[in-house]
Amino acid sequence: METELSRTLGIEHAIFGFTPFPAVAAALTRAGGFGVLGAVRYTAPDDLARDLDWMQEHTDGLPYGLDVVMPAKKAVEGVTEAEIEAMIPEEHRAFVRATLAKHGVPELAEGEASGWRITGWMEQVARSQLDVAFDYPIRLLANALGSPPPDVVARAHDRGVLVAALAGSARHARHHADAGIDIVVAQGYEAGGHTGEIASMVLTPEVVDAVSPLPVLAAGGIGSGEQIAAGLALGAQGVWLGSIWLTTTEAELHSRALTDKLLAAGSGDTVRSRALTGKPARQLRTEWTDAWDDPAGPGPLPMPLQGLLVAEAVSRIQRYEVEPLLGTPVGQIVGRMNSERSVQQVVDDLTRGFEKAVDRINRIAGRSAQ
Repeated sequence: METELSRTLGIEHAIFGFTPFPAVAAALTRAGGFGVLGAVRYTAPDDLARDLDWMQEHTDGLPYGLDVVMPAKKAVEGVTEAEIEAMIPEEHRAFVRATLAKHGVPELAEGEASGWRITGWMEQVARSQLDVAFDYPIRLLANALGSPPPDVVARAHDRGVLVAALAGSARHARHHADAGIDIVVAQGYEAGGHTGEIASMVLTPEVVDAVSPLPVLAAGGIGSGEQIAAGLALGAQGVWLGSIWLTTTEAELHSRALTDKLLAAGSGDTVRSRALTGKPARQLRTEWTDAWDDPAGPGPLPMPLQGLLVAEAVSRIQRYEVEPLLGTPVGQIVGRMNSERSVQQVVDDLTRGFEKAVDRINRIAGRSAQ
């Protein structure tokens, strides 16, 4: 699975894996792919530095990257987290309390802090993450919500770091190219997390044509080697995978109930909802997402207000594994995530499937496998 981009980065397989778990990112890099650590959950710079130190020790000198969240459009600017929280209407706070009470979700223990804070959606937090990350030999900086600010792109390029940005349309991809982005991730509607409305089969070739000769990574609903072959056939130089790593043995979900829900879910058991962050994000459909999507409710707030509003509630749901409300961002590929495997086993399955697909196409084209 070598492409021009994989050769540029010195990796064996053009498989880029986004994950919030350092152990998964490091295992993918060691398996010949390119691990990308998600930084959004790191609200303390020291915590990010600790895990990047760990990545350095467990990637054998091989390349890896970092993914940050810097919204292209700011709902609020130049204010503190406390000032932002003060903007949350009491109606929404009451709705959260009522929804949790309906399902009997216990309070956190006295003195136990919420373990889930989405302050990483705020630009000043992402910038503090970059202050840490640029002290490490990361090879790629990715941004999940549009092009990073020009000074961030320039700062990365000054350090020899490639910059990637996710795009849900050809129009967005052209904006990235104009902003000096090096790699465009064409993320289809099927993807987990923040995603647009165009399916991967349509989106990938549109983005390839729109930004040529920039390299494009195909993303969204990809979890097999055959799908990787399809993405490369559509002009991509690699794939960007996220959901598939959630049920690996290295993943740190810390919830048996959530892992079991993922393993049991079908491809139709996800929904694009603003319930988690304020922007449409594909996730498991639960009674929590149903409540926020109900027209009778107050509706989600814009980012980052919604993430701050629900942070403690999500921590309580996860802490007590309240099954009807328990969910996570995940793509439609969840229907194929029906067993726990190591990262290396996933990569082995991907490469075998890729080889089968290439052999099949060669036979159709009247060529024998080399």
